[in-house]
Amino acid sequence: MGTTVNWYRELQLHERRAFVAAFGGWALDGVDFMMFTFVMSTLISLWHIDRAQAGLLGTVTLLVSAAGGWIAGILADRFGRVRVMQWTILFFSVATMAIGFAQNFEQIFVLRALQGIGFGGEWAVGSVLMGEIVRGKNRGKAVGTVQSAWAVGWGCAAIAYTIIYSLLPEQYAWRALFWIGIAPALLVLYIRRNVVEPPASARARDAIARGGERVPFHRIFSPALLKTTFLASLLCTGVQGGYYAIMIWLPTFLRIRWHLSVIDTGGYLMVVIVGSFVGYIAGAYLTDWWGRRLNLLVFTILSGFCIFFFSHWDITNHQMLILGFPLGFAASGIYSGLGPFLTELFPAAVRANGQGFAYSFGRAVGALFPALVGRLSDSIGLGPAIGAFALSAYVLVLIAAALLPETRGQELAELGQGDAAGRIPGAGPNALPLHDVLNGDI
Repeated sequence: MGTTVNWYRELQLHERRAFVAAFGGWALDGVDFMMFTFVMSTLISLWHIDRAQAGLLGTVTLLVSAAGGWIAGILADRFGRVRVMQWTILFFSVATMAIGFAQNFEQIFVLRALQGIGFGGEWAVGSVLMGEIVRGKNRGKAVGTVQSAWAVGWGCAAIAYTIIYSLLPEQYAWRALFWIGIAPALLVLYIRRNVVEPPASARARDAIARGGERVPFHRIFSPALLKTTFLASLLCTGVQGGYYAIMIWLPTFLRIRWHLSVIDTGGYLMVVIVGSFVGYIAGAYLTDWWGRRLNLLVFTILSGFCIFFFSHWDITNHQMLILGFPLGFAASGIYSGLGPFLTELFPAAVRANGQGFAYSFGRAVGALFPALVGRLSDSIGLGPAIGAFALSAYVLVLIAAALLPETRGQELAELGQGDAAGRIPGAGPNALPLHDVLNGDI
């Protein structure tokens, strides 16, 4: 057991504080975002909206979060990871609380869009923050462990849903869930006092300032980086499209298809959530052990099998309960290798920008899947619709993972982190100058 946590013990105090901030931010993101999946069936009933409209409310947050993630990445390369992280947390906290005051479909649609700006930006900044702090051999474990915070937040949302819906009438319970979404704003106080900028980010920005060159946001589309940007975006599209196709609709699927009560739905979802947490942790260690590509391939294939059986087979309640664990394990574990992989694919000068764009592009396209599932379910049923879009998404993961290079164990210095003189540390006197890094000539 001792060897498995050595990477954390080796972190300095300021690095551990950054880990706490990134973990807490992503957990609270999970609480705020997953709340909507629990109240979707309530809104369908109370506001008499159809499944396509309900799916659109899930989709709009993801679509706008794509823009929020890329913008936050660009700003983080310019103003620093820590400062932008605070902005994003405040934004999605206030927007989440405001949803609890919405009076109609149009209002909640706008507020869900605003929520997405902060939601998208927090992951983009928090992931690269941790990726830059930890050395290559442990980067997967660190970033993947931060990713597991989503399951913690999801579990907290499920517990809050079960308790609040048991205590309050349905027409008030859904509002109370969103009102507690202001809680993440308190995390900003911790970040302001305890978290400092990663040295890699600070050095890169200082070198750019001394060189008098400003890195344009479109540098990630330069000839040297275009292939990486395209394949990374395709990878993120598949991972997120598959996940959102099933997870956003899962509580509704359980209540409509299997007629489960609030308590029963929460019980089934807790099995999925526990599986998700174990999957995140397992994926975090396996991505450092197997490598980024093999880890993605294994979890993708396992996800495909689970989703096929879950959505197409006529299984009993007991069997569905058992299947919930591997479903959560596979669909969530695939994320653990995604963050470190993206961090390692881009050079320092455009790291947050490139990572933010790839993940956000995938989220934007994947965001269409919940709405499309809702529309297609009217003709073929909810289960088959979920399965069709989720399985199609995972095919994209297989393609992208096969074409991208393996980056396990590489230090960020090898990937374009310039020193004060514009050279890559440890690369010798013939190292690439900062000018070439800025222009994507790496």
